[in-house]
Amino acid sequence: MKKKSTNLRVRLPVLIFALEVMIVVLYAFFVTYDDQANALLQNNQTRPMDNSLYQNYPFFADIQVMIFLGFGCLLAFFRRYGFGGMVFNFLIATFTIQWAILVQGFFQFYYDGKIHLGVLNLINAEFACAVVLISFGAVLGKTSPVQLLVMALLEIPVFGVTEWAVLKYLKINDAGGSILIHIFACYFGLGVTFVLYRPSINEGHPKEKTSYQSDLLSVIGTLFLWVFWPSFNSALTFKGDDQHRAVLHTFIGLSASTITAFALSSMLSKNGKISMADVQNVTLAGGVTVGASVDMMISPAAAFILGILGCIACMLGYKYLSPFLARRLRLQDQCGIHNLHGLTGLISSLAGICGILVATEETYGPSLYQTFSHRAPPEGDPLLAELRVFIPDLEAGLGRSAQEQALFQVAAVFGTIAVSAVGGLLTGVVLKLPYLASPSDENCFDDELFFDVPPDYNSVNGPQEAWSCVLRDANKTDVD
Repeated sequence: MKKKSTNLRVRLPVLIFALEVMIVVLYAFFVTYDDQANALLQNNQTRPMDNSLYQNYPFFADIQVMIFLGFGCLLAFFRRYGFGGMVFNFLIATFTIQWAILVQGFFQFYYDGKIHLGVLNLINAEFACAVVLISFGAVLGKTSPVQLLVMALLEIPVFGVTEWAVLKYLKINDAGGSILIHIFACYFGLGVTFVLYRPSINEGHPKEKTSYQSDLLSVIGTLFLWVFWPSFNSALTFKGDDQHRAVLHTFIGLSASTITAFALSSMLSKNGKISMADVQNVTLAGGVTVGASVDMMISPAAAFILGILGCIACMLGYKYLSPFLARRLRLQDQCGIHNLHGLTGLISSLAGICGILVATEETYGPSLYQTFSHRAPPEGDPLLAELRVFIPDLEAGLGRSAQEQALFQVAAVFGTIAVSAVGGLLTGVVLKLPYLASPSDENCFDDELFFDVPPDYNSVNGPQEAWSCVLRDANKTDVD
């Protein structure tokens, strides 16, 4: 049987140039500046410091750090796949943001025949990028850059349509993206890895190992994500007290999951030691579990409890559920995205539903109808005029009850899971096509297949081995 070629010399340049030509043409025809970036719309009454840039750019910058440094370092935990984890993250993230600006632009920022581009578009595109990078975690080390670019090319339109349908027709509350980002990304990635199942590596792979250096680099990624996660969860919340609560709840949830992770890691270890894999992943669970209710008046104690629950679910998922899914359901989830994003996303969705059901004017005051905008009275309702006495810029809503809004949240969860899973399965079928440079089982988790690696790639695997080499050389010199 002829061995499939994985040479990128033709495949990768042809694909990248084709995608870039397509994007340049679409940008030329459809993308222009939004009103606050358009010089023609400025005049002597324009106050530069009122420009939305100064409100949105800090969030954009923080999320940039998460996307390129946080995810990049976190995915570099394999000893022989550090280049692949970090560099492919860089490649995929850059393309995905370009592509998402167009796809989301047509659904959310398109009017007068153009997509109007501003910093807010970039923030939305980075959220879409996070979706692809989470899904990438399920197939880390088992795909080529060509396959990853194709996956991003296909996933973003599926995500864009899902996001548009959920926000336009179901009109849910999901400030931190637990449903539309974490749950969607998880089940799309699981759909892809189900189709790309590799039986020969189900019991492990000799290169599927970490080192002192790779674990340390991955923890640096965790720290970047941990520090900037409050910006991720609060970027698109309603400005003011809602955004303030989002920052507080995210920090409390993260701190609770972090402390709990150290306790559970040592408790569940046979030798009572802390696992670096737990530190790299489980500590972040609280950021996801508070997501759907992050801007609600759930109380700081509830955010703390959600962080603990997310940590427990994530930890038990890594210890027991992931091996079961690999053995029984053909789900080789390389980074455990089902634990960190799927299980925690479901807990977060349930918490959001509970937050909606218990929300009353006694707790929120008139701002209830800003936090839950679809519960605001419709246009023409006398109650709307009364509320506008307290909140002049309150927009008309749909007049939903708490129970009705909760049902729409449930529909969004199940609909998102269904669409993302089917989209992932179909994308997996495409990625199995020939000529996409898919690595063989033997060459999985190995940078040498796609990178020009340095001379010490096979000789020094970490500082401990390097130090041993130094000691041996010193001893040899002393003997001589």
